[in-house]
Amino acid sequence: MLAASFALAGCDDQQGQQAVQKIKDFFNAVKPDALLLKGLTPGVTTQEQVRSQMGKPETERTFADGSKRFEYPRGPQGLNTYMVDIDRDGKLQAITQVLSAANFARIQPGMSEDEVRRLLGKPGQVAVFPLKPETVWSWKWREGGVTEEGFFNVHFDAFHNVYTTSRSDLIRGR
Repeated sequence: MLAASFALAGCDDQQGQQAVQKIKDFFNAVKPDALLLKGLTPGVTTQEQVRSQMGKPETERTFADGSKRFEYPRGPQGLNTYMVDIDRDGKLQAITQVLSAANFARIQPGMSEDEVRRLLGKPGQVAVFPLKPETVWSWKWREGGVTEEGFFNVHFDAFHNVYTTSRSDLIRGR
């Protein structure tokens, strides 16, 4: 009976820790960027400190040299996606906001879905058109100009390779 009580208590503690982690993850997801990035210093901040402040990354990639890249998209339709580079010693190397015109220009016909994901992070929307056949990934971003915000779209063919890109307006009030 005592062993069962300890087992159940451990279960409750584990469930409690999971619930607390979910709450932390939620608050990190909605935390303003200024607070999210505050005090993170390349060459000084450790990967553990990055995780503590920014939360669990959407994706974590480890490279052959031991360095890592953490992907932090901001919301399902956020205007920023941060790639956080960690060196092989576990120190912050750089933080890059990847939803930019310069980065979009790097998307070329023939690139794979994985290559695009590595450059731009998780898309905010995915639309599949089976009759075409085509899949379109879209990211909302702050492009400036008259409309301020828009969508950058990457069109993939049936073989999951880029065949073109486009931009579309953000429609509001409908």
